[in-house]
Amino acid sequence: MRVGDGLVLAAALAFCVGSALSLWQGGRPDKAIIKAGGKVFAEVDLAVPRVVEVPGPLGSTRIEVQPGRARVAADPGPRQYCVRQGWLTSAGAVAICAPNQVSLALSGRNADYDSLNY
Repeated sequence: MRVGDGLVLAAALAFCVGSALSLWQGGRPDKAIIKAGGKVFAEVDLAVPRVVEVPGPLGSTRIEVQPGRARVAADPGPRQYCVRQGWLTSAGAVAICAPNQVSLALSGRNADYDSLNY
């Protein structure tokens, strides 16, 4: 291995790290779309803090919205996967509470990926 080979490897590594940092950042979300039973229950602006109670077959799911982010704060489902996801902060991020048939998705102009396919 020579000096030139090391420089090529360093440049390739820098390119990969730079690409990952710039391309894997989700866009800035502007609203939260809340679905219950497969239908849109509410579209909430992420600029105003609020709490939304969403009815489902198992009970009520509580969704908390803060400026620029949202989360499922409480759900009656047995495993709490959607609650464990924490705050969603990038456009395209999704939290699904399957047993209660409730989902929370953030949307914006630049959704770089969606978390279901990531």
